[in-house]
Parts: sequence; structure tokens; C-alpha cells
Amino acid sequence: MGNASSSEDPSEEFRAASKRFTESELRDLKKLFVSLAYQSRSGGEYVIASVFQAHFGIHGSLGGRLFDLATQKRENKSLYYEDLVIAKGLYEKGSSDEAESFMYQLVDLTGDGHVQRTEVEGVILSILQTVLGSKDAVPNASLPDGSLQAFLEAASFTEDVEGESEPCMSLEDFRKWCASVPSIKKFLVTLLKGPVAGLPGRQVPELLISDKMSQYRSIMRKEYAWHLAGAMQPQEAVQWVLVYHSSAHGLSYNTFLGKLAIVQGPSILVVKDKDGCVFGGYASQPWGKHSDYYGDMKSFLFTLHPKAAVFRPTGKNANLQWCAVNFSSESLPNGVGFGGQIHHFGLFINAAFEGGHTRNSVTFNNPPLSSNPNFQPDLIECWAVVVKGDDSTSNGAAALQGTVLERFKEDRQMLNMVGIAGASVN
Repeated sequence: MGNASSSEDPSEEFRAASKRFTESELRDLKKLFVSLAYQSRSGGEYVIASVFQAHFGIHGSLGGRLFDLATQKRENKSLYYEDLVIAKGLYEKGSSDEAESFMYQLVDLTGDGHVQRTEVEGVILSILQTVLGSKDAVPNASLPDGSLQAFLEAASFTEDVEGESEPCMSLEDFRKWCASVPSIKKFLVTLLKGPVAGLPGRQVPELLISDKMSQYRSIMRKEYAWHLAGAMQPQEAVQWVLVYHSSAHGLSYNTFLGKLAIVQGPSILVVKDKDGCVFGGYASQPWGKHSDYYGDMKSFLFTLHPKAAVFRPTGKNANLQWCAVNFSSESLPNGVGFGGQIHHFGLFINAAFEGGHTRNSVTFNNPPLSSNPNFQPDLIECWAVVVKGDDSTSNGAAALQGTVLERFKEDRQMLNMVGIAGASVN
């Protein structure tokens, strides 16, 4: 990929890559190259690795590997204009197969043609250092080892390689990993986009907690929020507000529903069970009494610990959300749930909030989310998703009237957080 000199006798690869860009885009690429070359103090001829990595904002071993791929490990450690055009042309303008092959090569940090478990772990750490910041991604300190391992556990290694003591990650394994942890793929896809705010794969929602609930330890962490944001629209990954925490409000279904009535919009239900498993579901529709399944295809199930994964709707049925209140029939079990069938949900918490179950479901093609399919909740929390529009207000929040606000006047600070404008609480 690329030549050792800059402009004389450009290669066929460079000519082909150039055709993928408009004249305006090529001018912008040239300006970028000149700027980076100037910072490299190369007399405008080439870009050095440290300047390249600093511009694209990639921490750790992944940044070095990206530079090596762009320069084809050229001995003089220099990136020329042709290299930049070819790399971006392949990565951003190429076919999905070309981009996927490029990303798979990125994960092969040593460049030996085989992706080992230690390399995937290094990639995960580089990504978390980039999206969270180096201070918030120190293993066994600000970043618990369990979080790092959760993303690693989502990966499969099925390729037997002669000379390797353990199986490696095949291309098909890589595809499955990206599907299971969509934030990983979104991050890798945008590596060469440069320092642009709000890039997909780099969004970490702001977690807002009122003073009243700040004394309680939240299940949600920054790396978990980044993981879940990868399965959501960008406008849903800006701010999340903690509206229910079982340590603060008690394990109460009625309290849960009451708190969720504050903001009529999407929410994230998170459960930590007594076996230490952390899992939940994204509810794209408000929680409210229904006598049948409801919701839409934006909903999904997820696991956070000991394995991080997202399970999207398959479209095989519309059994997405369940919320039954004060029914007396066994055919309408009171509680909240996702997927599956009645009495055989993908995830279900009963109305006493003291037990639940999780089963395989065709709705989300999910396995049981906990090590114990009949789990006991230890902590339950729910986050209101503030969907940002052009007016930067939450969907549905501004429509709440004073009568509802009066009911929740003790949560005034939280209401301010979710952007309820023009409301007065006496």
C-alpha cells in the first residue's frame, strides 16, 4: 500500500484510490497531509507516527498498528500523501468486504496473519483508552479487570493455527464479535475520520444522577454506557438520567412505574442479580400498563458482566416489551419483560421485584442473560434516555404538565436534568 516517494510515477493503487474521491475531497486530503507533514517537520514530504496518532486521537497499540497498515510497515517509518489517499480510499470508500478486511488486519496487532487473544485484549484496551480517556481506562484501577474481560469474553477464537498454543480469531469470529459488540465495529469503522466530535463508536453518554441518589453505587459504568450506545442512534447516546434505583427507592414495582412516568420516552433497565451477573434491556417505548406485548424494533437485550453483548430483534415476532399491572389472570403475569413468550420471556421481572427469569428467545436470538435462568435481583436501576433533537430537549419530557410535576416535586433536580422546560413546582 503506497510508494516510498511522494508524487513521481504514482502507483496504479493510488490512481484507483484517487478515483474514489471528489476533487474537493482530494483537496481536503492534501490540506490535511500538508498540515500533518508540517507538524512532522519533514519539509512537507511525509508524516511521522506520533503526529499521525495524535491527529486521529488513537491511544495505545491500535494507533501504531493503523500507522503500520497505512505505510505497509515501510522501514523509514514515513507516511506519504499517496499512503493517506490509498488507506482512506480503501477504508472509507471501499466495499464492505474491503473495509472489513482492513479492520480484521488492524486487530492483528503483530501483523503475523493470526489474531491471538492477547492481541484482541490489546485492541479493547486501546479502544477504551481512546473513548474513556487514559485516566479512566487504567486496568485494575479506574477500569476494573472485569470490564476489560467482559468485552474479551464476547469474542470467539475458533481458528486452529499450527505453532499456536491456543486457537486464534478467524475472520468469521471477528464478524460475530462486531455483531455482538456493535460499539467495537462503530469505533473501528471511524478510525480514519479524524478528530470529529460525536463520532459513532466514540460516544459515551453523560450519566446524570441526582444528589438524592448519588450516595448509592450505580450499576452503570462509563464503559457499559459506551457499549450500549453502540446499539443506539447518536441522538440517544448523549445523556442518560438515573430515575430509579432499588437501593434508593426499594424493590417496588409501583415505585418503579411511578418514577418512569416522569419521562415518557425510552429507558434502559439494568439488573444485577445475586450471582453477580449484570444484564438488562433497552425499552424504546415508555413503560405503562398493557395487556399484550408492545414496542418496536429499536428495543434490545444486553449483558454487561461477565460477558458484554447486545441482542437485537430478529423480526421473527413482535414480542418486544411487556408491562402488566394488577391483572388477576395467570395468562397476564404482572411485571416487566422483553421478548420470548408469556411465562417464557427473554427477560422478566415479577411485580414483587424479588424474582425473575431469563430464557432463550427467538425475539432477540438471545441465550439466558444470567448464569441462573431463575434469578434473584440484587439491584435494579432504570435510566431515562434523553433523546436530543434540534431543540436539545428530551422527547416527551417537555410535554409533561404541572399535575405530574407536582407528584414528583421531590425529584426537582432530576427533572431539571432531563430537560423539562418551563415547568414550575410549587
